[in-house]
Amino acid sequence: MRVMVLVKATVDSEAGTMPSTELVEAMFNFNEELVKAGIMQGGDGLKPSAEGKRVAFDGDSRTVIDGPFPHTSELVAGYWLWEVRDMDEALEWARRCPNPMPRPSELEIRPLYEIADFGDAVTPEQAEQEGRLREELERRQG
Repeated sequence: MRVMVLVKATVDSEAGTMPSTELVEAMFNFNEELVKAGIMQGGDGLKPSAEGKRVAFDGDSRTVIDGPFPHTSELVAGYWLWEVRDMDEALEWARRCPNPMPRPSELEIRPLYEIADFGDAVTPEQAEQEGRLREELERRQG
């Protein structure tokens, strides 16, 4: 099961406050444990929303919205992609995570859709195309 673990933004992350050396070390050590266990597939921190953009869709129309974005509690400050047995294993790892922010913070764990989840909405040809794309991505990532 693949999951995305979202590090929710805080006032500190939106202000661009850099973590302490101790927190960086704790997070690097945690990431190393995840990699050695074969759990972590990717992950990174995100710069504050003030440096971001949103693209709003309405039919054929596209509108670009400059950051910063309101509602810090709805923003993401970082993420991991994990491969786990099930949600219980994801929770076990999340509980071991150092607090990623200097003050109270949250992680959100969301399962990723797999091609099989789409059932009959995906044709065999589309499933094959998705498989080829996934293989190409893996090849490019080395």
